[in-house]
Amino acid sequence: MCKLFIHANPELWSSATHSLRIDGMVTSVRMEHYFWHILEEIARRDGMNTAQLITRLYHESIDAGHDLGNFTSFLRVCALRYQALQLTGDIPTQHGVPIATLDAEGILARESRPKRNQMH
Repeated sequence: MCKLFIHANPELWSSATHSLRIDGMVTSVRMEHYFWHILEEIARRDGMNTAQLITRLYHESIDAGHDLGNFTSFLRVCALRYQALQLTGDIPTQHGVPIATLDAEGILARESRPKRNQMH
């Protein structure tokens, strides 16, 4: 089982630091290449570059009242959530479908519904 992970391209877990400007302040974000690749994919879907996506995520999070004390962890979770939502079919795997066109309210409502216990 572990061979799938152990023998993956080591580049995926090596880190890279990207500097960007948010509200006139230069900030640096350091994450594994794997997460950068996913964020780049998300950004491209909506016609943005990665810095623009990160800036938008930052502003919308602040507007929603979130404490972004660990912004890098937030970005990692965004990347993993994107993939999880693709697995459930809530985000199409076709990259031509912009995320902004999806029914975010409907997806969030479905997620908030209590899960029923399934009998085996």
